[in-house]
Amino acid sequence: MYKILSLIAILFFSFFNDLKFAQAAYCNGKPSPNAQPNLNPIINEKPTFVKEIKNAKLYRIGTGDDSINVVHLWGTPYEMGFAHGTIVKQELTGLIEAFWKYMESEIISGINGTTKGFFRPDFLKRVADLGLDVALDIENAITERYTGTYFHDEIKGMSDATGIEEKKFRRIHLIGELTKGSCSMFGAWGSALPNSKGLLQLRALDWVVDGGLQNFPEITVYHPNKNDKNGHDFANIGWSGWIGSIQGYSSAKLAISEIGVSYPDESFGKESRFGTPFTYALRDILQFDETFNDAFNRLTKGKRTCNLILGVGDGKINKFNSVQYSASVANFMNDTTLKPEGDWHPKIKNVVYHGMDWLCPSFNEVMATQISKLYGNLTPENAIRDVTSIVQTGSLLITYYDFYNDVIYTANARGDNEHGPRNAFDRSFVKVNMTELFAEQPPTN
Repeated sequence: MYKILSLIAILFFSFFNDLKFAQAAYCNGKPSPNAQPNLNPIINEKPTFVKEIKNAKLYRIGTGDDSINVVHLWGTPYEMGFAHGTIVKQELTGLIEAFWKYMESEIISGINGTTKGFFRPDFLKRVADLGLDVALDIENAITERYTGTYFHDEIKGMSDATGIEEKKFRRIHLIGELTKGSCSMFGAWGSALPNSKGLLQLRALDWVVDGGLQNFPEITVYHPNKNDKNGHDFANIGWSGWIGSIQGYSSAKLAISEIGVSYPDESFGKESRFGTPFTYALRDILQFDETFNDAFNRLTKGKRTCNLILGVGDGKINKFNSVQYSASVANFMNDTTLKPEGDWHPKIKNVVYHGMDWLCPSFNEVMATQISKLYGNLTPENAIRDVTSIVQTGSLLITYYDFYNDVIYTANARGDNEHGPRNAFDRSFVKVNMTELFAEQPPTN
C-alpha cells in the first residue's frame, strides 16, 4: 500500500522540490506592553514513585496542577513502546484521541475559512482533495525511507499495548511538518552567565493550548539496551505517547530547540516534503549523537524538509548554535554570525537568540532587551522571571536546560481541569535533576 502511496506522492508533490514559498515581510503581533514577570515559585521536589511494570517505571514530579508524569523505559524499541503503551495507557490513548479530534476540527475550519487554523495552506488543499487520512498516509509514505526502523518498532509496541492502529500514531507524528507554529530559543554562555560558567539554553514552544496536548504532560526517559545499536539514555520532554522530539536532553549533555518559520527570507531557498521529519532528526541527535560535531554532521548531511530554526547545545564544551534549516540550507550560527541581520536583532556577545520567527522584529527586540538587562546574571530563575514571561513565549510547553548543574526547568500549559494562568510561561516551573533520571535502575520484576 505504501509503495502505491509513494508513487502517488511523487507525482503529486514533485513540484515541491523546485518551489519557493511566498515570502512574507514580517511576523504579526507583538508582546503585550503590560506583560508581567513570572513570580511563581520554582517547584523543586523529588519525583514520587507511582508504579512499575516490566520494562517501565512511572513517577510523578511537581505539585498540584503543576505536576508531570515521568516515564522510564528499558529494552528494545518494541519493548519500550509496549511498556509505554501499558503503563500510561489511559493518558496515551487520551492524547491520541483528543489531538486527532482537534486536528479534524481545525481541518474543517481551515478549509471552510471560518478560522485561520494552524495548518499550512498547501496541506489544507491536499486534505480537501484527498481526505485527512489519505493526505497524512501520503506524507508518511514519502518520509518512510528516511525514518529509522526503531520508530516503527516503537510505534508497533504502543499500538499492540493500546489497540490504536499504527497508522494513527504515524499520522499524528507528522503533524509538526504541516503546521504553523511560532516558538523561541536562546543559548547563553561565558560572560552572559554568573561566573562565566556553563551553558543555559531555552526552548519555548508556542502552539495550540487547547488541542488536548496540555492535558498529558510527560517526560519520557529512554534507557535503551546497551548491547544494541539503539543509542544512549535521553529524555523527551513532551506528552504521553509523543515519540518524536520537540524538547529534550540527553545523557551526552546535548539538548535541542526548534522554531517553525512562517516568515522566511530568500536565503532559505527551497522546501521539500521528501526527507526526515524534523522531530525524528532532533530525536536522533538526542538518542545517538555524542558531540556537537555529530549533530552538525547529521543536520548538514541529512535529507532536510521544511523551513525551521533549530538549536543545538553541547554542555560538555558549553557551545550553542542555532541552525537556519530548510531543504536547501543548514546554516549554523554563533553569536558573531547570527542572522537575520537588522537593528531589531542586535548581536549580543556569547548569546544566540531568536524570538518567534525568522523575520520577527517585535519579539526579537523585546527578547534582546530582556537578555541584555540580565547580562552577566542570566540564570534559569532570572530568565523564567524576566525573559520568557515578558517576551510572552512558550505558551504550550517551555524548558530551560541548565547544563552546568545538569538540571532542567519545565512548565506546561494549563490543563482543562486545572487552575492558574493558561500559558506555560506564566506558570510555576518544575526543576528536574537529569543526573538522577539517567541513573534510574530498571524494575525488578
